[in-house]
Amino acid sequence: MRKVGDEKLVGIITETEAYCGATDKACHSAKGRTKRTEAMFGPAGHAYVYFIYGIHWCFNVVTREVGEPEAVLIRAVKLPNGEEISGPAKVAKYFGIDKSLYGEDLVRSKHLWFETSPHEVKPRHIISTPRVGVAYAGKYAPKPWRFILKSPRGESNPRPSP
Repeated sequence: MRKVGDEKLVGIITETEAYCGATDKACHSAKGRTKRTEAMFGPAGHAYVYFIYGIHWCFNVVTREVGEPEAVLIRAVKLPNGEEISGPAKVAKYFGIDKSLYGEDLVRSKHLWFETSPHEVKPRHIISTPRVGVAYAGKYAPKPWRFILKSPRGESNPRPSP
């Protein structure tokens, strides 16, 4: 959920990708601790927001303890009206996520947070595939670290693997 002024923006996360630390060549922290990646080295539950291609913001959630730089990229969400927002830059744009939320504590934030879905999600509702656009990551490229929530009718959401 995201609160911007008096408006509350809501969506169900339908696609994510895991980035697993310093040995994962697709993970930003594989290049070490920098000003850009500092939030990834912090506590779990904080936002790692970064700028790509000089035009887009992307939103990740730090997932490990301090010093273990791992995060999950939010790739797609389904809005209450059924519309699917697919692509990490589109998700960040819809929710108004930018540099101002870098390092935000997503547990205590009044601007951006997660809530439990009223719908039960079981492992059979989730499919895993290789991540998108990380062919350069060597042995980490084919890892099935992209997770897609299937709809109640069994179809998968957003775009397929390349």
